[in-house]
Amino acid sequence: MSIRKIVFCLMATATVPFFHGCNEVKSTVENFNTFSLADDLKLGRQTVAQIESKPNEYPILDEARYPQVYNYLNGIRDNILGSGKVATAKQFPYELRIIKDDNTLNAFCTPGGFIYVYTGLIKFLDSEDQLAGVLGHEMGHADKRHSTRQMTKMMGIDMVAQALAGKQVAMAQIAQGLIGLKFSRDHETEADQASVTYLCGTPYNAAGAAAFFEKIQGKGGTPPEFLSTHPNPANRIMEIKKRKTQLGCSGDNTNETEYARIKRTLP
Repeated sequence: MSIRKIVFCLMATATVPFFHGCNEVKSTVENFNTFSLADDLKLGRQTVAQIESKPNEYPILDEARYPQVYNYLNGIRDNILGSGKVATAKQFPYELRIIKDDNTLNAFCTPGGFIYVYTGLIKFLDSEDQLAGVLGHEMGHADKRHSTRQMTKMMGIDMVAQALAGKQVAMAQIAQGLIGLKFSRDHETEADQASVTYLCGTPYNAAGAAAFFEKIQGKGGTPPEFLSTHPNPANRIMEIKKRKTQLGCSGDNTNETEYARIKRTLP
């Protein structure tokens, strides 16, 4: 479908909600991306530079001081990449950093595959497959290029093209806007599905992310910020387990004992 047809249908949808053919266009726009893989990587590196320039807001654990937990998390990441299902496994570095903040139950992955995990999340979870499920979800955002797809949709094709023409300054400004960017529900669902697909090629329980949501539901109170745009957690649990069954995933490793030991090495 041509760009002209996409723009025309978007304009028509604004005045005629059920304009014929726009369901196809909605899907096309959701998946369209003006940025290249190299742009994703550059944006990721600039986002990393901005994060690490704010040590009070993002206190990163020193890998040299905490090698056990870094080796452990890097091992989980390597298992996910080793599944052969991450399309950008060779294009993106998928480097991992741990943020010291016990009050935040969160993780995120920048464009280009730079992963950040909060100590609060690691300590909150009970098993390796739960953390693998969350990491798979966040890596899915990078692998499916949700940040730059979202920015393409938000900025518009022409504006992105103009920004990319300016490159250096514009890319830095775009990177600033990526911190805290909320994904669409469709992107969140796609990342959930990616997590199951990635873990299905490992010894882990491929529905590890579902166990995370079950634990979140039992916690009560205010959910993590990154859940604010997600579908209902109960629906997500059902869909994740359904996806595992559809794919015929047989792994069941949870590694609870080792996970508990690693948690004790955190400050």
